[in-house]
Amino acid sequence: MPVIPVNGIRLSYDEAGTGDPVVMIQGTGGGRTVWQLHQVPALTAAGLRVITLDNRGIPPSSECPEGFTLQDMVGDVAGLIERLDLGPTAVVGTSMGAFVAQELALARPDLVSRAVLMATRGRTDFLRAELTRTEIDLYDSGVRLPDRYAAVLRALKSLSPRTLDDDSAMADWLDLFELTSAPGPGQRAQMEVSRLANRLAAYRGIRVPCQVIAFADDLVTPPRLGREVADAVPGARFDLVEGCGHYGYLEDPETVNKLLVQFLTGP
Repeated sequence: MPVIPVNGIRLSYDEAGTGDPVVMIQGTGGGRTVWQLHQVPALTAAGLRVITLDNRGIPPSSECPEGFTLQDMVGDVAGLIERLDLGPTAVVGTSMGAFVAQELALARPDLVSRAVLMATRGRTDFLRAELTRTEIDLYDSGVRLPDRYAAVLRALKSLSPRTLDDDSAMADWLDLFELTSAPGPGQRAQMEVSRLANRLAAYRGIRVPCQVIAFADDLVTPPRLGREVADAVPGARFDLVEGCGHYGYLEDPETVNKLLVQFLTGP
């Protein structure tokens, strides 16, 4: 697992497969290993070279507890692409990672051949702004929720009713969430990045092919907000995956991976 200096920080990344490159960017609190269960095997089997990274804020990349901006994260990915001589490359992001991908496509079209934006939005509505504010307030208060309680809240926020009603599946999900329930200072800094300004007008300037994938039961970034991004980006494709929440790429990887492969390997 290499760690390289880019954009003034140390960035951890991994790669698998051969062929045309695709860089995958996780959301708030997520590390590169999240992609490795379902997406990396599917994309490498499709003949792609997959580069995953730990965003700044997630060790062993620089944690940067003093804080950072979305543009800092865009610079990190741009630096990685340039350092590995990947560009122009496909870029896939989910949630906060999609914010990075769409801003990179806008600012550095020379580095991006196409972009997939999962669970994304181009502005922060009132409820999502309040969700981010209250999560930051909770962290800053120093109160730590019991791990199992935090896991249940995460499940209710991030998974679909279909999964929540599956007792066997939920036992596994809660065990997983309980193991990864405690945010660190770098994740606190990532929360600030979720305070996305209204960028929809700017996204009309994106000129690289884009696919927006929304999840029908997503409470964190509802499909209507993803549709706004697809409507703003000229020629963007919009796909809605039913029966999935915010973690749709983990709830229904077969459907999501099929969409990814079709777009990333298509004309």
